[in-house]
Amino acid sequence: MKTKETKNETWEEFVERWEMRSKGAAKTYPLKNTKKNPKIPHITQETKKNLRWKAFSYILLHDQDWSIISSIAKRPFFYTYRLLRSFFKKMPMRQEDDLFFYGFENEEAFKRALSDKDCSLVLGFSYCQKPLECPSGRFTDQCINSSDNPVCQQCPISKMISFQKRKNTKIIWIPTVHYIGKQMFSLIDEKKKFVFMITACEMTLKMFADWGNMLGIKGIGLRLQGRICNTMQALVLSEKGIKPGLTIISEETEKRVFKILEESAMSIKK
Repeated sequence: MKTKETKNETWEEFVERWEMRSKGAAKTYPLKNTKKNPKIPHITQETKKNLRWKAFSYILLHDQDWSIISSIAKRPFFYTYRLLRSFFKKMPMRQEDDLFFYGFENEEAFKRALSDKDCSLVLGFSYCQKPLECPSGRFTDQCINSSDNPVCQQCPISKMISFQKRKNTKIIWIPTVHYIGKQMFSLIDEKKKFVFMITACEMTLKMFADWGNMLGIKGIGLRLQGRICNTMQALVLSEKGIKPGLTIISEETEKRVFKILEESAMSIKK
């Protein structure tokens, strides 16, 4: 089922239109969704211990092509100083429900940054949000986002991308932590002004906050629910593509994000 997009469509109108099409696609091509959202801790108590040190070790030990290390080596004293400065902060980010703010005090500050037409928005999505039937494959940085594909018509990532109307936007599908790290270093090397909005489990949002501060990047992390990684073992397996479960953004968080994207697009037009 297809419904026509209207000009200046609000997020409420978009969601209604999307749900109609999604339900139509599900009748002919139902997806294997998580039947029940498990109530599990976002990070296990054992994993919380020395989490920052675990993040430091993980980055170095799993940097197989030395891309992160070589990027840091270009400005070793600069990045080391920034990383240490972040380590001495009690909280390297600010959390508000499912939103984690990096370099921003609140949502309004983030939206003010987006009002700059020269500022790019980097939208990043964890691969574990992809449907199991994703035509591009789950453990990959690819996405066809086809309006004619019944899987894409039900995909939560396609839903957000389809609503996003900001022209100055870079979309990234994230298979590993090191992958997104390389993307950020690349943007910094290009000397582009940008802010990010990235989906991830709480464990990684907290683990690698210091590294974001080291790079001096600003943005919002969106906490995922569902079959999240809440132990180091789960993270290691996930970053090898072993992730049979699905993750989701809560309905309330999705509404909040849509509103941010809508106001961002409107502020650019003014």
